[in-house]
Amino acid sequence: MSLPQRLSLGVEGRVAVVTGGSSGIGLATARTLLAAGARVAICGRDGARLDAARDELGGVAGPDRVLGERCDVLDEGAVGAFARSVESRFGPAGILVNNAGQGRVSTFADTTDAAWREELELKFFSVIRPTRAFLPQLERAGGGAIVCVNSLLARQPEPHMVATSAARAGILNLVRSLATELAPKGVRVNMVLIGLVESGQWRRRYATQAAPGESWEAWSAALARAKHIPLGRLGRPDEAAHAIAFLSSPLASYTTGSFIDVSGGHSRHV
Repeated sequence: MSLPQRLSLGVEGRVAVVTGGSSGIGLATARTLLAAGARVAICGRDGARLDAARDELGGVAGPDRVLGERCDVLDEGAVGAFARSVESRFGPAGILVNNAGQGRVSTFADTTDAAWREELELKFFSVIRPTRAFLPQLERAGGGAIVCVNSLLARQPEPHMVATSAARAGILNLVRSLATELAPKGVRVNMVLIGLVESGQWRRRYATQAAPGESWEAWSAALARAKHIPLGRLGRPDEAAHAIAFLSSPLASYTTGSFIDVSGGHSRHV
């Protein structure tokens, strides 16, 4: 048996949607899927950042393969309009990456009822509303794939992120339930569990916490040591994007209801 001439993700010509795609892991995922031959639609709430991301992606892949649209994933009407725009421009989406949302630093003692509701709504409905809106397209596209960007907090909660940890654990359960329900429709549902990954949030902390003259590399390496990350550094957005792209592709065609740990060995679970 001979080896294949070139290993491909198998997403050439597919339509991929990435929520929260204007920065960080979302933007890195859009770049990766474009490089693999997909057509990509991104959305975000920040208009200026979204425009910059769309221009960057279009400049590399060509504007005919990129769509960027402002959309708050908690707004049911806006998500529905975005789904219609994607199908009108590219045809039915075959890949949905639910990536919107960030962490909330709070303990049980200082998390108000309003903060609990806000965090739970963000984490759950940033998955529920895009999935509901794009599911008919994923079914029509054949072999549809949903990948949810979740956090290691889902399995390894932190007391200073109590609301986010609880919500992330709920998403772990939701993904497993969706995978079972949608499998007969030919739609796979998986997730990545992200540890500490370079982001604007960490860069802002570096700017306020680093000692005078301390480099980002030195500061982030010290943070990794303090967090007991075996690989000794923070992850890069593209490293998370590669795992997302794999799960969204036919290379993972027999994988559903599962996850890939992208935490540098930070997970303490077997």
